[in-house]
Amino acid sequence: MNDRIKELRKELGLSGEKFGERIGVKKAAISKIESGVVGLSDSNILAICREFNVNEDWLRYGTGEMFKDMTLDEEIISFIGDIQWDASNTFKKRFVSAIAKLNDEEWKVLEKIITVCANEVEEKEQ
Repeated sequence: MNDRIKELRKELGLSGEKFGERIGVKKAAISKIESGVVGLSDSNILAICREFNVNEDWLRYGTGEMFKDMTLDEEIISFIGDIQWDASNTFKKRFVSAIAKLNDEEWKVLEKIITVCANEVEEKEQ
C-alpha cells in the first residue's frame, strides 16, 4: 500500500507536506508511510479516499482504478476544493473568481467563444 500512496501523491502533484495537510497528518508521517516504516490506519485510508476521491479497493489491494467515477457536480466540487488549498494567487483561482462574477449575458458570450475555439481545434485535428 505504501507504493500506492506514493503513486497517488505524485499523480495528484502534491508534496508530502501538502498531501498530509489534506488528510490531517504531518509530512514525516507521509514519508514513513511511503517508505513502509508504518502502515496506514483505517481512519487514514478513509480520509484519503474521501479527500481525493480514491477507490478504496485500489488503495487497499491494488485492484480497480485509482479514482472513483465522479458526477459533474462532484468534479466541480473537487476542483474548487483543490484550488482552495493552494495559498498562492494562481491563474486557476483568478479565473474562477472572474467567471463567478459573470452575468447571464456574459456567460452566453463566453459559451460562444469556447464553442468557436473548440470547433477550430476539432477541425485542425481532422
